[in-house]
Amino acid sequence: MSSNSPNYMGVVNMKRTLSTGIPLLKDEQEKGGGESGGGKGPPRSASYGSKGKIIAVIGAVVDVQFDTNLPLILNALEVPDRKPRLILEVAQHLGENTCRTIAMDGTEGLVRGQVIIDTGAPITIPVGEPTLGRIINVIGEPIDERGPIETNEYAPIHADAPPFVEMSVEQEILATGIKVVDLLAPYVKGGKIGLFGGAGVGKTVLIMELINNVAKAHGGFSVFAGVGERTREGNDLYNEMKVGGVIKDSYKDSKVALVYGQMNEPPGARARVALTGLTLAEHFRDKEGQDVLLFIDNIFRFTQAGSEVSALLGRIPSAVGYQPTLATDMGTMQERITTTTAGSITSVQAVYVPADDLTDPAPATTFAHLDATTVLSRAIAELGVYPAVDPLDSTSRVMDPNIIGPEHYGVARGVQKILQDYKSLQDIIAILGMDELSEDDKLTVARARKIQRFLSQPFQVAEVFTGHVGKLVKLEDTIKGFKRILNGELDNIPEAAFYMVGTIEDVVAKAQSLAK
Repeated sequence: MSSNSPNYMGVVNMKRTLSTGIPLLKDEQEKGGGESGGGKGPPRSASYGSKGKIIAVIGAVVDVQFDTNLPLILNALEVPDRKPRLILEVAQHLGENTCRTIAMDGTEGLVRGQVIIDTGAPITIPVGEPTLGRIINVIGEPIDERGPIETNEYAPIHADAPPFVEMSVEQEILATGIKVVDLLAPYVKGGKIGLFGGAGVGKTVLIMELINNVAKAHGGFSVFAGVGERTREGNDLYNEMKVGGVIKDSYKDSKVALVYGQMNEPPGARARVALTGLTLAEHFRDKEGQDVLLFIDNIFRFTQAGSEVSALLGRIPSAVGYQPTLATDMGTMQERITTTTAGSITSVQAVYVPADDLTDPAPATTFAHLDATTVLSRAIAELGVYPAVDPLDSTSRVMDPNIIGPEHYGVARGVQKILQDYKSLQDIIAILGMDELSEDDKLTVARARKIQRFLSQPFQVAEVFTGHVGKLVKLEDTIKGFKRILNGELDNIPEAAFYMVGTIEDVVAKAQSLAK
């Protein structure tokens, strides 16, 4: 057992089982295992406790032979007395009581003939509020050197999507308190949002503000799954969240749980870490009735890891070398992200587009599942407008007057039209200057510049950098503010007053202070 694993003393059966090192309690033995999503984990299969031996090790792939009771597909097998702990997940049955497994960690030092024990269940992780403020890996072990996670609730990472009867058919907007998102590309509860943006345009700060606002506005928790990204970025995010107040020393004050499977991990871990994060989010939704935000950074790495695993298992590759099961792998995970009658999981997924080719099978398969896209633009960041969301490129499936209401729809389309008109006039302004424009065009430019600045907003998590007090703006205040700009009610207010403020009342107050 690793140094971070819980030390369960006084239990009846001290045989280590499951991928959390949890021993099976006596009453569970009598009942045949715990309940899925609670207690000590899922029911054990008949093969629980079976011993096999390694017959081949080929990189991340390990072949294990059993005398009897072959483990089920997706069962977790454990290498006893190994530090750090090594879990193997059953991927194929090869015949002659042999199964092919994928390792969740490095296989250095494994030898033929070594004993392997079947845990009788899939990879099972700790869930619930004690995971908040903590960092766990793909098999649920804490990796933040803050001791064990004190919880009695565990859940398997493989689960079915909610049945139709439990799904909610209502389409409800998830108000984020961020003006540009709520007005022009609103998120739907239980939806999936693609977050597009290069390095240094503010993805991390936007993610942190979303976590902060969802906690404040909805009382909900968030889960961040770092899938195949840089370890340095994961470390930076953790430290920035501590500075921003999203993570506190006590889990009772923390708002987010972190799950990391970074670039240096084997493909098995990177292919499963998104499911580990999703399992944490499902517990908050199903057992605690929460509206949960699930961040996946980066969804492309999930596909990439699946492609590596597929090749290791000897499957014939599909287009561009991807796995033949690409659509199935993606669909199985994305279908679990939805709204139920109990609560919702809204997922924000950073999408890397290889070689900027949107027709590549990986991003193309992801797009089929997205309800909205939030595009961060370097050109807007260069203007000093943060969040640097592109108001013309960002889209949402719920931009429909029947869902968001005619007033919201009309204001949003009016804002986009005036910004588009301004964009088309910029070449004329650059060549001939503002004086050559007609009076109507001058008015369009003036209002568009005010709208552009009013789309900026001070973030609470960035107060230490900007010096501006963060603002969480209600949707009705956002609509009212932009409507007044479009109607010309604020034509006499200088555009500087619209920059880095919350509501339209803040604009008026700032204009008065500038006039002094």
